[in-house]
Amino acid sequence: MRVSLFALPLVLLAFTASVQAAECPMLLQGELPKLRSKETINLCEQFAGKPLVVVNTASFCGFTSQFEGLEALNQRYRNQGLEILGVPSDSFKQESDDAEETAKVCYVNYGVTFTMSETQPVTGDNAIPLFKELTRQTAAPRWNFFKYVVDRKGQVIARFSSMTKPDDPELLAAVEKAIASKP
Repeated sequence: MRVSLFALPLVLLAFTASVQAAECPMLLQGELPKLRSKETINLCEQFAGKPLVVVNTASFCGFTSQFEGLEALNQRYRNQGLEILGVPSDSFKQESDDAEETAKVCYVNYGVTFTMSETQPVTGDNAIPLFKELTRQTAAPRWNFFKYVVDRKGQVIARFSSMTKPDDPELLAAVEKAIASKP
């Protein structure tokens, strides 16, 4: 088979994309719109091979103050490679329809510096693929501020309810286990 020199870059691009998809865990395949930004979050590019905490958030929930603890977790472990992904959701009817208001709660009120997506559905048939895979590996979030600790291979190693604070010793142990995991 002869390939034109003009077609070679396209062939290489397609091959690279298929290799990347094969190397990317199912959990991290896809993109999300970034909160209050025109950018998107390529889950595989940003999080593959890294320890990760995924948390579904809501601005008007009784657990919203956990943003403070999540940011402290982020500050404590980010130099060890930990990533945190906050996914605002109105699945439990406690998130604003206004992305600017959601961003204000996260960035202004709580000083969040970890990655936040735009509001997404996290339960049921309409759940985004990330949360469908989290659910497949463990269980769906039952409320806002459910926390999933993911190892470097994209496998959930622990799940914590809204009642579990970000500085809970069991959650910290799971984070440290994720950090110690091999890609």
